[in-house]
Amino acid sequence: MTTTTRLRHSGAALAHSVSLATWRTSFAMRPADAIFAPAMKVGVAATLVLVGGGLLGHEPLAGIASLGALTSAFGRYQPYRRLARMLAMVAVALLVAAGAGAFMGAAGTPLGLQIVVLSAIAGLSAHVFSAFGITGPGAVILVFAASAGSAYAHTFDAVPSVLAAVGIGAVAGWLVAMAPVLVVPMGPARLATARAIAAVVRIGTDDAGNRQSAAQAALRSARESVALSAGPLRGSGRRALLLQGRAARLNQLLDEADATRTLRGAAQAAALAGLARHESELRKMRGTPAIPVPATEAKQETATPQGFLAAARTGLGSRSSASQALRMAAASALSGWTAVDLGLEHPLWASMGAVAILQGLNYSVTVQRAIQRLVGNMVGAAVAVALLSLSLGFWPSVVMVVVFQMLAELLVLKNYTLTTIAVTPMALIMTGLGTHLGPDAAVSRVADTLVGVVIGVLVAAVSISLSDRVHLAQRKPAN
Repeated sequence: MTTTTRLRHSGAALAHSVSLATWRTSFAMRPADAIFAPAMKVGVAATLVLVGGGLLGHEPLAGIASLGALTSAFGRYQPYRRLARMLAMVAVALLVAAGAGAFMGAAGTPLGLQIVVLSAIAGLSAHVFSAFGITGPGAVILVFAASAGSAYAHTFDAVPSVLAAVGIGAVAGWLVAMAPVLVVPMGPARLATARAIAAVVRIGTDDAGNRQSAAQAALRSARESVALSAGPLRGSGRRALLLQGRAARLNQLLDEADATRTLRGAAQAAALAGLARHESELRKMRGTPAIPVPATEAKQETATPQGFLAAARTGLGSRSSASQALRMAAASALSGWTAVDLGLEHPLWASMGAVAILQGLNYSVTVQRAIQRLVGNMVGAAVAVALLSLSLGFWPSVVMVVVFQMLAELLVLKNYTLTTIAVTPMALIMTGLGTHLGPDAAVSRVADTLVGVVIGVLVAAVSISLSDRVHLAQRKPAN
């Protein structure tokens, strides 16, 4: 009975992947805010290492360093105290992946074994990133870095160069991502507070469970962000007192927003209008907003954030996260091996395709990402063919890489298809920095991606948890 039930569940999952409703949903645009600043960080970090590498005459290594600079794309909107640790972990993971790839390339390790090692690194890093709440491009960047290291290092003398390039890029990415703490140290807390207020405003007079739950979660997240941004309450220096004063104001706003949820009628409407004005002020990231908040006799509610390591213990022991990591590693390895058997030129690109789609939270998201990545790669490959046909030199290629990276960051929260359209030519141009990469590489990219997404979806469907039924709820209206 259990076997039959699982087969039916897997069959329903596969049917979901080819339904018209699923494909339509995959191209929907999502609302997103505060997308400009993260895109600028990634663009600045990439520009620094690419221009620096070009001026020093190390064009191929500049491309590898730009992968390290993608450290700046992780952990967006996190309080800076937490972000610093997250980005350090990402930097170490990139060094390990690139170093492993370079070592195997120098040692002449068979491609099949390289695929196994890099798939294991992808699965393990995905599990660790999930446990520590590290959001961003995910484990697929590690596979990309490892692939670049393997392609560059043909002798062991080249391994230190790969590690140095990735390390310099990661340091640049870390510094660029952390630089705003000097100007707007409460920036993430203010954004989190604005989002919490927006969640409360959306409730309006509707106290349905979903919106109430979303508002409660946003309020908790905002209080934690405020506490982390303000730092220890025992600080007595000028900066510490300034941050504590700003944190007190933000907590007062959160108290006001929380209290508004219990109001009704005209009183609630007036309170919501005031909150909407506060939200608008909070989204102005420069200076300290002059937001008049009525004094209240009630003691402000503050959050005591859980320690960075303590918070990750539960995630590291999560069976669902471990299972997802195993699925990712298996799909990555199978995709790479299949690409090798098919004679495709870049089998690790197939592994990247599988890793990318299996970063979804559930099967429904996995299928959406598969569709989006495949379609995005096809369109992006057409753009890449046109650009690679021009035989761009190093400096025009640098401009293209930076522009496409920024576009990808601007679009990633909107729709993954558009992101992939930007990522595909960016990755191909970056791969060809300092070497000649012809238009045929774009066709190979599509073929490898097709292998990766198909095998990724098949692995996800066969191993789907019986509790993962979100896609079934979405499929009913189409029947």
